[in-house]
Amino acid sequence: MPDASAPLRRLGFLTIGLFDPANPAAGHETTLEIIELGERLGFDSAWLRHRHLQFGISSPVAVMAAATQRTSRIELGTAVTPLGAENPFRLAEDLATVDVLSGGRINPGFSTGTPMHFDDYKDALYPPPGGWEQQDLGYDRLLRLRSFLRGDPVSDFSGREGIEEYSERVEPHSPGLADRLWYGAASLRSARWAGENGFRLLTSSVIANENGTADFASNQSAQITEYRTLHPAGPDARVSQGLVVIPTDSATPSQRRRYQDYVDSRSARVGVPQGPRGLLFAPDLIGTSAEIAERLHDDPGYRQVDEVAFALPFSFEPDDYGQLLTDIAGALAPALGWSRSA
Repeated sequence: MPDASAPLRRLGFLTIGLFDPANPAAGHETTLEIIELGERLGFDSAWLRHRHLQFGISSPVAVMAAATQRTSRIELGTAVTPLGAENPFRLAEDLATVDVLSGGRINPGFSTGTPMHFDDYKDALYPPPGGWEQQDLGYDRLLRLRSFLRGDPVSDFSGREGIEEYSERVEPHSPGLADRLWYGAASLRSARWAGENGFRLLTSSVIANENGTADFASNQSAQITEYRTLHPAGPDARVSQGLVVIPTDSATPSQRRRYQDYVDSRSARVGVPQGPRGLLFAPDLIGTSAEIAERLHDDPGYRQVDEVAFALPFSFEPDDYGQLLTDIAGALAPALGWSRSA
């Protein structure tokens, strides 16, 4: 497990990939350009949010497939894909195909349970009769997906039929992909399950309030500790933290004003449990890279990780993302001990 003095080992970023519904191609192209920029700047990974019925990335697998053909080194992940809206069998085929195309650079992250706003479109996804009530939307859905990716048999038939050859497992098979699956946990229960079942852990800027303090960092630290206690790899189990950081080192005055307005518009929710689950939101970290690094070194959650996927704010402009990524890779990450990989 990293300690307070441990250097940041792996640097990633997370984007939602917004687009104009009147011109979705331009937004998707911008997302691909951001990933290309991330690779040039030396980022170790780029992660895509997964959104349904919104003007953000609805098919991260397709976007990752395109990104594999425009990059050569950066790892590509999802944070996270809600499995309740997916067919694990078909998703396994798609993920393995993209992993093969990428040369083994895919890091899929998932959540289970009912996706956001599921009641609004569940009948379109799983029509009645039968419908969504017959679906297992819990943890077992992810275990099935991992089984498919491992190459466990899914068919009673394999061999030749006429001139066609059939396999008993999902094809293509991409060795190692099943060991690169992440779980996005927001609660102690999910963190425990991810640890017990050997998944990597994604912990984000939204988690459940479970220790009664309404303090985000201490709750997140407790979840990471619990996860590693139960994971077969123990203290070496991989955890990636995803906070919103907004370094202003090279920002223009107008950018700084807009960034501060964005942070101010979201600050009232910090430290106040939200909704029936009492969700806690991490504060957005804005300032110079030196100031943000100091705050992170004081954060109990950050002190337990040595890899991050810093989240880019949802509604900024492409030039803003370029400035943020440049400052993160050029100033913030080095202040955290990270060095660009060869």
